[in-house]
Amino acid sequence: MGRRNITHVSDFILMGLTDSEEIRLVLCTLFLLIYLITVLGNVGMILIIHLDSQLNTPMYFLLSHLSFLDLSYSSVTTPKTLDNLLTSNKYISYLNCFIQMNFFIFLAATECFLLSSMAYDRYVAICNPLHYLAVMSTRRCCSILFGSYLIGFMDSFVNVLCMSRLHFCDSNVIYHFFCDVPPVLTLSCTDTHAIEIIISVFAGSTLLVSLIVVSASYVAILSTILKITSTSGIQRAFSTCASHLLAVTVFYGTTIFTYAKPSKSYSLGKDHVASVFYTIVTPMLNPLIYSLRNKEVKNALRRVMQKRKGPKQLK
Repeated sequence: MGRRNITHVSDFILMGLTDSEEIRLVLCTLFLLIYLITVLGNVGMILIIHLDSQLNTPMYFLLSHLSFLDLSYSSVTTPKTLDNLLTSNKYISYLNCFIQMNFFIFLAATECFLLSSMAYDRYVAICNPLHYLAVMSTRRCCSILFGSYLIGFMDSFVNVLCMSRLHFCDSNVIYHFFCDVPPVLTLSCTDTHAIEIIISVFAGSTLLVSLIVVSASYVAILSTILKITSTSGIQRAFSTCASHLLAVTVFYGTTIFTYAKPSKSYSLGKDHVASVFYTIVTPMLNPLIYSLRNKEVKNALRRVMQKRKGPKQLK
């Protein structure tokens, strides 16, 4: 009888971030506040973009979907984390664990490609401004969006196929605050070498292609900016892509730090800090980055508020 025939676990135990009741309460309050800001910020960004006609541009079309993805993948992990911290309910069913894992992979991979597509959008806006609307047509934007979701689905589907072949028989304790691939792989009593290679190839390809697109876009942007003679022109060019560059740096930086190493080396500590940052903090930062650093969004918010005040004053 091989180890494959040992009874499957019916649920997992998420060890979470800490066992200290005082720290759990502090973290729960902090994460709840961050999650509320995430929801309000991203929903607000989506509403402003759709309510203000002057933001009806390719850049803001893509940005509205970035906000949707941030809201969605934050909602995949944060509520369960809050439940874990508040009630000490560390159990998650086998099915719910893998649903959470695969939705997270789908949304994160989609966002990865969407961010690289937004870099291409900034490249066209700065390097080819006269043909911007022709290049970034509605059809092109919809194709970019469809391609991003398709890549996310493919990564998630591959993960489903790989994880469905695993067997868990020695332990059901996940040393993490959500069901992520590396800590779950370490629990399997099956040989995970081939599965790790397949997952790494697909995830690595997604990240590598995205980074190539982002890097190539910003090299071309920098080359164009260096040719600009006026100081005001340089400032406008930098302000056009500064928000996106900051968002890209935060997202890719924490993702690479977390996943660019073998799953067996996964442990508590630094991995958790990075994971908290890109799963809980980053979705909150993106709408703040794009709203606080963007005059167009601020002006759009004023116009939307004035429109709402207008009908009230007439009454």
